[in-house]
Amino acid sequence: MVRKLLRFILKLVLWFFALSILSVIFFRFVPIPYTPLMFIRLYEQKKDGQSFTLKHDWVPIEQISPNLQKAVIVSEDGHFLSHNGFDFKAIEKAMKNNEKGKRIKGGSTISQQTAKNVFLWPGRSYIRKGFEAYFTVLIELLWSKERILEVYLNSIEMGNGVYGAEAAAQHWYKKSAAKLSVQEAAGLAVILPSPRRYNPVQSGPYVSRRKQTISKYIKGYGPLDLKKEKSKKK
Repeated sequence: MVRKLLRFILKLVLWFFALSILSVIFFRFVPIPYTPLMFIRLYEQKKDGQSFTLKHDWVPIEQISPNLQKAVIVSEDGHFLSHNGFDFKAIEKAMKNNEKGKRIKGGSTISQQTAKNVFLWPGRSYIRKGFEAYFTVLIELLWSKERILEVYLNSIEMGNGVYGAEAAAQHWYKKSAAKLSVQEAAGLAVILPSPRRYNPVQSGPYVSRRKQTISKYIKGYGPLDLKKEKSKKK
């Protein structure tokens, strides 16, 4: 009985590794149509008696303004192009501040957020964090930085029922993601920590200050060469 159980568990583990690796390879080339969070939000909308809202239009990274690419890097993960999926200094800083009772954003990188958005569910349990770390390692090994950023910008929640750069640009600014200005890109980057709470257009004092700060960083960032980063990983 014990041997049968162990064999069953071993088969489950092997199937998990095989399917997870194959899915990461598959989505290296294929656009992600939906994410677990999208279905969770639809369920929440139904539960609250709201009409279903899901705006999501996948576009290649070439059709997303470099302003927005730079905006999410400077606001969410300043070491995105240099780390291997984890920013340990940011994690250590977040842990120290959390111990002091300060509420700041965690140390999750763009790679970690992408792994969570595409393959997992929201939550703070150690089990989910473990899966997040596993998928982060996989996408860093099997995807280029350009692909990670492309998937991130097409999957991230950017409003109530709004997902991805193109849908967000159309929803908030009535234009394509390719035409976002520095200020508009900064506005979308600011709302990422709480996309259903903040408004990038009708901004309060906090969002307005953050938009100005991020705009300055975008202007001083310089050229963003993701193609070079892609060639390094080959």
